[in-house]
Amino acid sequence: MRNDRERMALAVREACVAAALRAYEEAGISGLCYEGRWEIAIDAMRNLDLVALIDSVDFPSHSGKGS
Repeated sequence: MRNDRERMALAVREACVAAALRAYEEAGISGLCYEGRWEIAIDAMRNLDLVALIDSVDFPSHSGKGS
């Protein structure tokens, strides 16, 4: 079973990849060149609301056993 830090790291990585891919595709549909699409993808990752993302990760409550 993954610990909370691993789950949080995976959630952040998945959100960054999803945001970048979505932005890259949308920029391509808008007609931007490769470089422009890449810049938009990077901006999408930079502008992610990471606090909201971390708040949305569901961590199971601890059963009181040692941490």
